Amino acid sequence: MKEIHSKDSVGSVVAADFKTSAVFNRHGIDFCCGGMQTLEEAAATAGIDPATLISELAVALKSPDESAAYDEWPLGRLIAHIESRHHHYVETHIPVIQEMLDKLCRVHGHRHPELPEVREHFGQGAAQLLEHMKKEEKVLFPMIRNMLLAAEEGRGAESLPYSVSMPIRMMRHEHETEGARFAGIANITGNYTVPDDGCTTYRAAYALLKEFESDLHRHIHLENNILFPKAMEMECGSAV
Repeated sequence: MKEIHSKDSVGSVVAADFKTSAVFNRHGIDFCCGGMQTLEEAAATAGIDPATLISELAVALKSPDESAAYDEWPLGRLIAHIESRHHHYVETHIPVIQEMLDKLCRVHGHRHPELPEVREHFGQGAAQLLEHMKKEEKVLFPMIRNMLLAAEEGRGAESLPYSVSMPIRMMRHEHETEGARFAGIANITGNYTVPDDGCTTYRAAYALLKEFESDLHRHIHLENNILFPKAMEMECGSAV
């Protein structure tokens, strides 16, 4: 990766090497929905010196590479990965978490009034995410795949009867909404801190909620910071 500068966007840094996401997480910096802010802006919001942030990012880049270079993947492969890894994760984990939250509300809800609130927020987010992914799989992703097919056939994006810009703007807006919703769940639960009287189900539910939010961050990052910009570049005639 090139040398990091304070004017680089958070999203571009994570897109170039996902290892840097750990640094942003440590400082509470949103690298998915907030990926367009510069490192300088992110550091100011987090209350740290930009030079310190850049130094920590440089250290992270030197650690063993255990993450895929998603920024180098062809768009077709990236879309397939998002669907098989992240969409599948959301679909399979929602019913498990909902069942656990229902049980927690029955057993612990009278002592922990935050639990029904968590269940309500998660239920709303789950419904919206499932609808959101359906729109991506039925509308936006096929549009991008058709652009790729047109390029293989020597045709430009202008030969297609649509533009990806509007659905991408819609998907970005929905990402912001759900990112904020799950940040709210983390806040309500004290960053998924299990109370002293929490049972095994309590610990398992909070661990899964934390994992769910982490997967959502990576999911949104892949789309906001890599897939969407590259699709827009392709539509404008730039090389991908």
